[in-house]
Amino acid sequence: MAKNALTRREFLKATSSAALAGAVFMNSPGRAGAEEVKKTRVVLVRDENALDADLKPNGPVLADMLDKAVAKLVDTKNPDDAWGQIIKPDDVVGIKTNVWGYLPTPEALNDAIAERCQRVGVEKGNISARDRDLLDDDVFMNATALVNIRPARTHHWSGVGSLLKNYITFVREPWTYHDDSCADLAKLWELPVCKGKTRLNVLVVLTPLFHGVGPHHYNPEFTWAYKGLLVGFDPVAVDATAVRLLMARREVFFKEERPLAPPAKHVFLADTRHHLGTADPGKIDLVKIGWQDDILI
Repeated sequence: MAKNALTRREFLKATSSAALAGAVFMNSPGRAGAEEVKKTRVVLVRDENALDADLKPNGPVLADMLDKAVAKLVDTKNPDDAWGQIIKPDDVVGIKTNVWGYLPTPEALNDAIAERCQRVGVEKGNISARDRDLLDDDVFMNATALVNIRPARTHHWSGVGSLLKNYITFVREPWTYHDDSCADLAKLWELPVCKGKTRLNVLVVLTPLFHGVGPHHYNPEFTWAYKGLLVGFDPVAVDATAVRLLMARREVFFKEERPLAPPAKHVFLADTRHHLGTADPGKIDLVKIGWQDDILI
């Protein structure tokens, strides 16, 4: 086994131990362990028609999935009401997407988010969707609200390409966050341009990449048509759920526990070291809607 690798069993044990040690959780800051902590909700929505026969995203289906997830997240039946609780008419909205060539955020999802922001009253000129050169984008520099969306995949430096890591392009020298398997990526969320602005996190798990070797590795053999989205307010909880999913898929594919190497330690340290959210599956309310076949988690 590779040095510092983390198996799925060890992951569950470590995150539970973190909770028992008194980690600070997003829904009850400063009081974990003192009383029952309200669980952080993560919504997993899947649809067997999310991809066409060529595994291309089905835009209208994705938009419907997003609406259903957002409505479930805020406990309302009306998606427009849900979006109205998340985004306000006077907001300036940065949609932080991801353009990695092998597995980018589907444009249909970027467009759906922008459309729903406009539907609640945000002016079109106050919305921008991009991944790079954020510090040169007037909308992002003046943003009052961020929507964070990217696909889930394994990553050469950080174990997984996560919602937490998606904010690395908010700095001009991203390599300064690569030490120790990118352990302290949660610090990005304390930057003035980011802090307190994220209204929604969407991790795309349509065709997740569950294995790779090297900094730019991509092989479709190590993806699968999961046809889902993971949606939540807590990026740590969403990322931790995705780690569980990727590790479960690796066990099915390799027919043994195959740990992530390097381990996705930044996800768990975002909880135990930086207190950004919760990585403990026992503190996550995972709500599953839609297609249930081979759900894995």
